[in-house]
Amino acid sequence: MPGTFGGLTTAINALNTHRNLLEVAGQNVANANTPGYSRQRADLAAIGGQGQPAIYALWQGAGSGVAVQDIVRVRDAFTDARDRTEHARGGYLDGMQTSLDQVEQLINEPSDQGLQAQLHTFWSAWHEVANSPGNLPVRTQMLGQAQTVAIALNDANNGLNAIWATTRGQLDAQVQDINVTANSIAELNQAVVRARTSGTGGNELADRRDQLVLHLADVAGATAQPRADGSVDVFISGSTLVSGQSVRPLVAAGANTLPGATSAPVTLTWSDTGTALGPTSGAVAATMESLTTTLPGVRDSLDSVAGTLASTVNGQHALGYDLNGDPGGTFFAGTGAADIRVAITDPKLVAASSTPGGTLDGDNADAMALLSGAATGPDTTYKTFVADLGSTASTIHQRSQMQSSLTQAADAEVTAQSGVSLDEEMTDMLRFQRGYEAASRVLTSLDSALDTLINHTIGF
Repeated sequence: MPGTFGGLTTAINALNTHRNLLEVAGQNVANANTPGYSRQRADLAAIGGQGQPAIYALWQGAGSGVAVQDIVRVRDAFTDARDRTEHARGGYLDGMQTSLDQVEQLINEPSDQGLQAQLHTFWSAWHEVANSPGNLPVRTQMLGQAQTVAIALNDANNGLNAIWATTRGQLDAQVQDINVTANSIAELNQAVVRARTSGTGGNELADRRDQLVLHLADVAGATAQPRADGSVDVFISGSTLVSGQSVRPLVAAGANTLPGATSAPVTLTWSDTGTALGPTSGAVAATMESLTTTLPGVRDSLDSVAGTLASTVNGQHALGYDLNGDPGGTFFAGTGAADIRVAITDPKLVAASSTPGGTLDGDNADAMALLSGAATGPDTTYKTFVADLGSTASTIHQRSQMQSSLTQAADAEVTAQSGVSLDEEMTDMLRFQRGYEAASRVLTSLDSALDTLINHTIGF
């Protein structure tokens, strides 16, 4: 038959268990507004009867009560993985939007100060020369406007170089952030495994680690795979960044200037193997795309505009004659947006006439002014570039807005799954309190019964 004092053990186990439940609820309430905190839950298990009864005895009790098996974080691996994926996509699109916004601010179109307005004024100045071909101040004014166009291209190129250099520095900062965060995750992995082994929990350490993993998803498009011992492995583009307590650092190499990037392209590699890494999501992917594709593409477009401007104007200028009666010489010098400049300083050398011998007709100046509408002229080249830039920026902006909504929805799903609901915790605390009171009443009843048995029963 069951031991006389077995009921006391059952009641005490129930008291301890419900006290633990109240403590877990109190921890949840205390951290209801803590960023990254995961709601905790105590897993209970009934304590059964004796596995091996004594000889000539049978177990006739109802068990030994209840015990807390583990205190776990309420997390869903699928929800967490989706949240990291949405953050990775958002990090990439936000980075691309920032890069394109910088380029759009540099180009500054449409505006009265943009290159398109300067080109329009330049062609109009040729009309003035055509109307007054012998007027030196008019010719000088046209040359001044030509110089303004050249300087606008020079400034755009210099501004682009500055954006590229800033983005290159941002890549170094991102790589350092990735490496530092990876080391922190490895250290927390070790702490979590140690805590689980020693039976001290480690749930709060795991929360901190998961926040760092989510940060790496934003920055580098990282994914994670949990291990049975409580640690996690972290990957970037399928390659291991963190394996348990080990880290593989990343290295950013290559040129530090846009002109030098042609001969020494920027690369992102693993420090241990030197293998190149091509991230496809996260902010670092946007940074790499900006450095290797977006900004060099803008530079090539500006060079194309400058080259078209120089070749078109020089070709038409060579068909005319200056005030000395000589054929027109080179008007624009340079090979691209970086070095284009006006090669003529003497207004008499402007070839406004189409008649040999220095006559004062302005037919060539008129022909020059009409180049503004040329199908393959600099204006058309520039307008195509601006339209493409605007279309790309608009698409990225729309995608970024849509992704922001998806990311917020994923965050909300994680919060609904793992966040603390004060109403729910209050309900649980009342339930646990009633359980504690009931267990206390059982203990009191048993104590009273035993007191009667021991102190108030007349011996036989």
